[in-house]
Amino acid sequence: MVLGLSLWVCVGVLLPFPYYYWLWTYPQTWVDLCGKRRDPCQWMARVSHLIKLIQFASLLSVSSTLSFPPWYSFALLIVGQFLNFKVYQLLGESGTYYGVRFGKNIPWVTGFPFGYIKDPQYVGSILSLLGCLCWVPFQYVFLWILGYVSMILVESKEDPATRAKPLS
Repeated sequence: MVLGLSLWVCVGVLLPFPYYYWLWTYPQTWVDLCGKRRDPCQWMARVSHLIKLIQFASLLSVSSTLSFPPWYSFALLIVGQFLNFKVYQLLGESGTYYGVRFGKNIPWVTGFPFGYIKDPQYVGSILSLLGCLCWVPFQYVFLWILGYVSMILVESKEDPATRAKPLS
């Protein structure tokens, strides 16, 4: 029973990363699937939010009692979420959810945290996860962080020739 639960938690934690890999690597398939009337960024965001709920439910299933965390957990969570907020504020939904890969013209952003931190959204997410270590077993947090590191590597090799052609 414990092994089965652990396996399902691992699947839940890793669930978004094959999805992100697919969308990053083969963006035209997502644009085609969404069709002319649907914004691929908006639909990616919707699916991603649903997957995030599954991820959090997976972690909640193995979390310890919610005790008051140490101060550094708060610091990690606050800094991590601040970075995520700033990225979303600067890029918007289309910039955050692979708009450039889906054929959208997304302006290049150089303001903080860009230009200061490489991959600030992923760094923010990783910091937030580290802030949860007081509640969640290390192996699940580590697995989730490995997912983010793998996407940092995948996204660092962006080939403009593989971008989707926008549907008109």
